[in-house]
Formats: sequence, C-alpha cells, structure tokens
Amino acid sequence: MHRIAAVVVPPVLSFDVSIPLMVFHNAEHYDVRVCTARPGPTPTVGGPDIVVPDGLDAMAGADTVIAVGSGGEQAPAEVFDALRKAAAAGARIASLCTGAFVLAQAGLLDGRRATTHWGLADDLATRFPAVDVQPDLLFVEDGGIFTSAGAAAAIDLCLHLVRVDHGAAAANTAARLAVVPPVRPGGQSQFIETPLPPERGTSLAATRAWALERLDRPLTLADLAGHARTSVRTLTRRFHAETGLSPLQWLLHRRVDRARELLETTGLPMDQVAGKSGLGSADSLRKHMVGRVGLTPTAYRASFGRQADHPAEAT
Repeated sequence: MHRIAAVVVPPVLSFDVSIPLMVFHNAEHYDVRVCTARPGPTPTVGGPDIVVPDGLDAMAGADTVIAVGSGGEQAPAEVFDALRKAAAAGARIASLCTGAFVLAQAGLLDGRRATTHWGLADDLATRFPAVDVQPDLLFVEDGGIFTSAGAAAAIDLCLHLVRVDHGAAAANTAARLAVVPPVRPGGQSQFIETPLPPERGTSLAATRAWALERLDRPLTLADLAGHARTSVRTLTRRFHAETGLSPLQWLLHRRVDRARELLETTGLPMDQVAGKSGLGSADSLRKHMVGRVGLTPTAYRASFGRQADHPAEAT
C-alpha cells in the first residue's frame, strides 16, 4: 500500500480535506491518513469543525505527504519540522491550494516553481521571493514537489498523482468513480476570463461527451457545432468559456490522452494506437506525444506501459 498523510493546517476548507480522501480511496493501493498538529476538532472556513484523528506522527514513513489548508496564515513550527523530515526521508511532497504557503514556510519551495489559488499568488510571491510562483497554472511539479491551485485543480493534482503511480487507466477509473472529468493538463490556465453563459441548457458537456466516444473518427468544427445545434462561431466562444481551450485544442488534448492510455494498457502497434486515438498516423502520434509529453511513443510505453510480459507486442 502507498501510504499518504494529508496534514491539515487550519483554517481549512472541509472540501479541501475531502479531496485526497475522495480521489485516493477511489483508486487501489492507497492508505490515506489525515493528521494535524493538534488532533481533535479542527476549525474550517465557513463550516462546522471537522475531527482530525491523527497527530503528526502519521507522517513518519508516509510515501506521500500532502499539505492542506492554512489560508496563507502561519503554520505551527512542528508542522515544518515534520515536513522537512518527511522530505529528507524521500517522501513525495505536495500541497493543495493554500497548502503551498505551508511548504514555502518550511523552505521546501525555495528555488522551485510552485502555484496556489490565483487570488493568493501575488501574496505567495511577495512573502516568499525565493519561490518561482506560477500564478496561472492548475498544478506544478518541480523536483518531486507538487503544488496545485484551489478547488477543482486540487482534484486534478490528486488524479495526476494516481496517473504517475498507476497509469492513465487507474486515474480515469478514479475520476469516473468521483464523477469528475479526467485529469486536466497541469499547464492549463486556472482562470478563464469569459464567464459561463447563465442560461439553462447551454453547457457543451453533452457535446464533449459525444466527441469522447468518437475520438477515432475525423471530427470537424462543423461536426461539433452540428451536435451542439449552434453555429461554429458560437461553439468556439462557448467552448473556450467552458474549458479555456478552442474546440480543436481540446480534441487534440483528449486524443493524446487516449493515446497515452492505449500505450500504457495495450501492446497495439503504433499505427493502431494512432488510429484509435484519432491522431492519424504513427508519425503524427510521435509528433504530438513529443510535443505534449516530451517522450516518443516507444519511450513512453517503455516507461509507463503495463505490457512487460508481452515484449513482442510492445515493439
């Protein structure tokens, strides 16, 4: 079992505490413990107290330690000591939302790229000039330390960690069980300036779901607009408002995600992976994998594939 210790630093949102419990309990092979410097009733922001059962000794021997909360306020010194010991022992370190302030206070983000909720990014950069704050990203990894923006971006980071540990299929299963979309790329923007349309029935979620079932087929803007029963211009505007991406950018991201899952879970030849993911040819697959992931399909399969018992099929 991969042991995860989520260290809660009040003030904290109860939603943030629930995220690692929800995501990792929906994936296999994880044991999640929630701890804090002072076990027992723990205040939350705008809600009832939650009961955190474990003290900081739960971090000893953890494979992953996730800092949750603080609201940017000063954390107890004993939390810093426990985090430094965990990092020195080789634990993977992460933070959700304002948990980045806890890692920064412990000195673990010095000289590293990091992010937090966009509304507090300037404060993080001002208070901790040694941290290279990335205010517009969903989540960031630098030197084995992971930080995320707030709310749904914390879910994205936890799903990303599942993917790192167990591959795309496990992460997608965890996402489905949590009834959330598959993990978004960490480099996607936190803040989408165009507001969502307020009218009922205007979401393009159904069109995106329809497209996901047809990634192996050619899909044009006209096809998407036809399914959404709108013009191409309106489709493009609403798509960007809801996802932060153009329709064709979104399709490309999903196709590369599908290719990654096929490379991880099957021994299909590269031209078939390309065809089933809608990327056309093996050359196109290679181009987009290198551009998006930084690895060729062959190198990606060698690193993350689950077909080691069928080496002949994985060539």
